Amino acid sequence: MGLLSFTLLILGLFQLVSAQQNTDPNEVAALRTLINYWNLGSKINLTIDPCNQNASWTSEDSNPRFACDCSSNICHITHLKIYALDIKGEIPKELFELKELMDLNLGQNVLNGSIPAEIGQLSKMQYLNLGINNLTGAVPPELGNLTQLNSLSFSSNNFFGPLPKELGNLTSLQQLYIDSSGVSGAIPEEFANLKSLQILWASDNRLTGKLPEYFGTFTEFRDMRLQGASLEGPIPSSFSALTKLEDLRIGDLRGEASSLDFLDSQTSLSTLSLRNCRLSGQIPERIGKFTNLKYMDLSFNKLTGQIPTSFRGFSSLQFLYLGNNNLSGELTEDMITPELIALDVSFNPLSGNLPTQFAKTKSINVVGTSINANGLQDNKVSGMLNCIQGKTKCKNKGSSTSFSIKCGGTAQKSASGIEFDDDSEALGAAALYTSTDKQWAVSNAGNFISNPKGNRYVAMTDSQITETLESELYKTSRISPSSLRYYGLDLKNGKYSVELHFAEIEMEDSSSWKGLGRRLFDVYIQGEKVLEDFNIQKEAGGSKKALVKTFEANVTNTIMEIHFFWAGKGTCCIPYQSTYGPLVSAIHASQVSEAAGASSSRKHVGQIAGIVIGAVASVVILSSVFYLWWKKDPQGHMRIFTDSPRKPLK
Repeated sequence: MGLLSFTLLILGLFQLVSAQQNTDPNEVAALRTLINYWNLGSKINLTIDPCNQNASWTSEDSNPRFACDCSSNICHITHLKIYALDIKGEIPKELFELKELMDLNLGQNVLNGSIPAEIGQLSKMQYLNLGINNLTGAVPPELGNLTQLNSLSFSSNNFFGPLPKELGNLTSLQQLYIDSSGVSGAIPEEFANLKSLQILWASDNRLTGKLPEYFGTFTEFRDMRLQGASLEGPIPSSFSALTKLEDLRIGDLRGEASSLDFLDSQTSLSTLSLRNCRLSGQIPERIGKFTNLKYMDLSFNKLTGQIPTSFRGFSSLQFLYLGNNNLSGELTEDMITPELIALDVSFNPLSGNLPTQFAKTKSINVVGTSINANGLQDNKVSGMLNCIQGKTKCKNKGSSTSFSIKCGGTAQKSASGIEFDDDSEALGAAALYTSTDKQWAVSNAGNFISNPKGNRYVAMTDSQITETLESELYKTSRISPSSLRYYGLDLKNGKYSVELHFAEIEMEDSSSWKGLGRRLFDVYIQGEKVLEDFNIQKEAGGSKKALVKTFEANVTNTIMEIHFFWAGKGTCCIPYQSTYGPLVSAIHASQVSEAAGASSSRKHVGQIAGIVIGAVASVVILSSVFYLWWKKDPQGHMRIFTDSPRKPLK
């Protein structure tokens, strides 16, 4: 080998080594500290330079992952992903030595403490994900320094205090995920500057004030979710300008009533959920022309008038929820298209006939209407409808003084001798089922929209349930994404003790990020709210622990209603997608004292959840003995009026 060739070889080797070992030494030192602090040594072995292009951590799919910019003489770390690896501890200051970071993903871990103010030094950041952690404290205003951000997530944490107005500086922001983050107070006026926003998830927070009018100027919006956020209506008319919306979910509004007038040209909508928004007025005909709409939920409102004629032949629609409104007129057969999977029109003064073919293939709930359900092939459901609507007398041999249900499971006998009935019947997205002896019934309304595994309305576990001698009683549960009702039928009138059995069998107690979920829901008995923002896991002291809540209730018209209701609260997706909504393991109700005589002032009582058929607020004869009337509370639930005092929340 000649001298020139040898020299070139040495030079090439020197250049190769240099190319593989030229990351900024301050960044290398910081990265080593992070790896040691978060105990990632078994996953990352930094015996070579972090920016070595052949390293195992450079590919898009790697986790942990580093990526670099080596366009200058010195390489800089620009991407850092440590995702769903259960790293613990606070965010160390060494992280902020990586000043060239553009993409930082620390989501789905167990980080605690506050977000350091030094986060504002990472001015080149474009994508920042701190979602699903255990971070606390105030959201730092220094985040407003990251003016190049396209996406920001700090959802599912335990922050407190208001959203900093400085976030209004993020004029390039396209995606903002702050759901279940714990923030409170008004949405800052400075957010009006975020006109590039395409996605906003802000559900399950303690926000105050009205829905901002300026949201209507965010004409790039594609996905907006504001359920259970404690905001007030009305829905601004300016929202009519949001013509690019594909997914709109607003729910559980307080304050003033809203209308659907803002729905004008949102023809790109695929999902529309305006549940429990105090909507009034009629459903506009033009919605039937939204040809991309697959899912629509307008339930628990005060809508009036008829179902639009444009809904006839609404071929794109697969799920339609109109329950708990004041809709009247006829449900015509041509509104039930072949594409429709589930229909809930319960608790409306509607009439019409169900086509036989629909009953065979679809999921439907028409309880509390005058719709003729004789076409249903399930005689149990038909019997329940006729009984609960007063068309026929319930066929029990005699009036009952108790009912017991093993929610979501097979029949069981407790150690104390209580026979819990089988409740393992598969429920659909709009379903109604009555027990074979007609002593109780169950209805479900709702769809787990984002569940990739499909709809499921029963939770199960093989784990042992503690704090009870009846472990098997809690290994299955009914769950619902929206509204789950149980009815005791043909009961003797009087005072009852109601035992509700719970055990959280889906969410975990683990020290992993999978243990950070929160399930919250409300419970109504006879129309009165007895539990609000109920968290089974918190009250029981952990998951897979039995919990029994006992209440008293008056039965005055032979029917008891127990309503489990999701009000948009709690995390949505921990430990997996669509982990939220009511859950109940078993129910036992028994009479403790008989009612007063027939001449008692209890003759006039409220209808259970709109079971009476006929026009709204009209007096309807359910039988020759009882005259029932009904009225909605501000949340759209039916309230029963008796001469007993209102029960305080427990």
